[in-house]
Amino acid sequence: MTKVVISGTGVFTPPHSISNDELVASYNEYVRRFNEANKDKIEAGEVKALEPSSSEFILKASGIERRYVMDKEGILDPDIMCPRIPERSNDEPSILAEMSVAAAKEAMQKANKKPEDIDAVIVACSNLQRPYPAIAVEVQDLLGIEGFGFDMNVACSSATFGIKAAHDMVQSGGAKCVMVVDPEICSGHLNFRDRDSHFIFGDVCTAIIVEREESCTSKHAWEILGTRLLTKFSNNIRNNFGFLNRAAPEGIGEPDKLFVQEGRKVFKEVVPMVAQLITDHVSEEGLDPKKLDRLWLHQANINMNDFIGRKVLGRDPEAGEQPNILQDYANTSSAGSIIAFSQYSDDLPEGALGVICSFGAGYSAGNVIVRRLAA
Repeated sequence: MTKVVISGTGVFTPPHSISNDELVASYNEYVRRFNEANKDKIEAGEVKALEPSSSEFILKASGIERRYVMDKEGILDPDIMCPRIPERSNDEPSILAEMSVAAAKEAMQKANKKPEDIDAVIVACSNLQRPYPAIAVEVQDLLGIEGFGFDMNVACSSATFGIKAAHDMVQSGGAKCVMVVDPEICSGHLNFRDRDSHFIFGDVCTAIIVEREESCTSKHAWEILGTRLLTKFSNNIRNNFGFLNRAAPEGIGEPDKLFVQEGRKVFKEVVPMVAQLITDHVSEEGLDPKKLDRLWLHQANINMNDFIGRKVLGRDPEAGEQPNILQDYANTSSAGSIIAFSQYSDDLPEGALGVICSFGAGYSAGNVIVRRLAA
């Protein structure tokens, strides 16, 4: 059977960062204005007063300290509280494609790959800029890659589902080398006026190259030992924005056209599901979950990751066994586990075992078991 490897990764980080203090100052000014404008209705019990947020609350609830964004000014303006990213002409690269190309070039450099070495491009992310033409085909064109490309969306699990698709194509002979790219402008679908979620997301783009082991010349290669996907329908994480919105004008601008979730229900239902997925998958591959060298988990919430780590390893993870990038990047949807893998994998020796795992809306979860090859 053809052995398949991840031979390179890349990360594009946006130019702007927003600290918790900056975000809270903007949100609390919005709260002050709202409560002042609705003072009489609040006193009459007709409108509920909004509560201010705090940096301490955000850090305790999530482990997030700051986040990178494509636009900072619009988000922090209490009159706007949304990124401002101007439309581009059809003759210009789309912003998702531009981010993708930046991450892809870094991944190609690490993997020692040229455009002619790559057969396919998959753009896998939680929010696509347009329905067609596919962003992946645009990225393919900008990079000068022959072959084919397509987009896919499995929300926060898009990257691992993309790796699974790439792995299966390479293993079956449908492609020799596949680029998976995850451009995430999560600030675009975040409700910055919602106290429970205004701090969650950041923007980023990651890229992964998947190829046959026999063609790999990279010093950053990991063999893919197994992949597994899982989905269970739930409304607890949802975004109802789509092309049919214009057909139902009564819903335009409603909160459900942005990110909404029942956070406590998600924690209670997703965490044990993911821990069981990892444990069962690793065991069925003939490996001991307690002897995994590293877990690169979806970066949504530090408390979720700590719980999963304890369940899988049977103890509290030691420093470095379960790296978090939440404090700097926040939740970047599908890209989070790939950022962690890209930044915290080169230090491990040949033969080290790890799991790349993402999970989120759907519910969905994707698992990739990897083993370090010789540098």
